[in-house]
Amino acid sequence: MDIRQIAPDYAVSAQIQPDDVAALKDAGFKSIICNRPDNEDPGQPSVASIQAAAEAAGLQFRHIPVISGQMTGADVENQAKALAELPAPVFAYCRSGTRSTNLYGHVQDLKRG
Repeated sequence: MDIRQIAPDYAVSAQIQPDDVAALKDAGFKSIICNRPDNEDPGQPSVASIQAAAEAAGLQFRHIPVISGQMTGADVENQAKALAELPAPVFAYCRSGTRSTNLYGHVQDLKRG
């Protein structure tokens, strides 16, 4: 798992596995956001499996699926809402980390008006 720090309280990576959640907790993350739709690629772990691991570890979890290349204003608003509500630091993931990174940038733009 290659964690990329985007901001002091926000980091991203490519797809994680349920077994990665313990390392995320040990790294100090309090919340996980999945920006990937279920069944985007064959064999990817289900959102439910990651959510169950997160909750078992005492982490908050949010699923905000964004279709690759088709980010909407509603996706950005949902991410902004999650970031406002979830305890930080927040870790987000998608297929490569790019969607989660781009969402964060759009959320910052939204905050600036």
